[in-house]
Amino acid sequence: MENSILKKRLKEHIAVAMALQKNKKISRQVEFIAEKIVNSYRKGGKTIFFGNGGSAADAQHAAAELMGRYMKDRRPLHSISLTTNTSVITAIGNDYGYDEIFKKQLEGLLKKEDIIVGISTSGNSPNVVKAIEYAKHNGAFTVCLVGAKKCKLDKIADVCIKIPSSSTPRIQEMHGFLLHTICEIVERKLFP
Repeated sequence: MENSILKKRLKEHIAVAMALQKNKKISRQVEFIAEKIVNSYRKGGKTIFFGNGGSAADAQHAAAELMGRYMKDRRPLHSISLTTNTSVITAIGNDYGYDEIFKKQLEGLLKKEDIIVGISTSGNSPNVVKAIEYAKHNGAFTVCLVGAKKCKLDKIADVCIKIPSSSTPRIQEMHGFLLHTICEIVERKLFP
């Protein structure tokens, strides 16, 4: 039985990956986002990532790839995940509500040169929506990674990458893949 589940999930994964490969809009978006991040670093900006659950893990992973290294030994690139400081998250959640946990952090960290990346499989997570709204209102370039369904973030973010799937695991797998790809492009452009 496990073997048939594995085959089924691999087939789903490959189908979404193939749909992604054929999607020229997403390809252009990835290149555009990477270029915006490169320009941000050249102006002294940083990349700020956030999301909930599996998307929180993706946020931390992407920030680590830029701060440490992805494929090359090079200087660190200033990047932050707003999902890592449990004292900050729980204090804000307790005092202001869970919907404020990312926005409040941006109030203390955001500069106009920054790139803000919100990750939400549904595209409707209230704390991600509020943070993206705040960042955009304050002049930062905003990016969202979401699933295929119509969502609130579609109308807010400067660039919204929509994974062609409604399956949360498949969406998350592709978010991780695209974040890796963006990190690789950024690294290659800044450290040829």
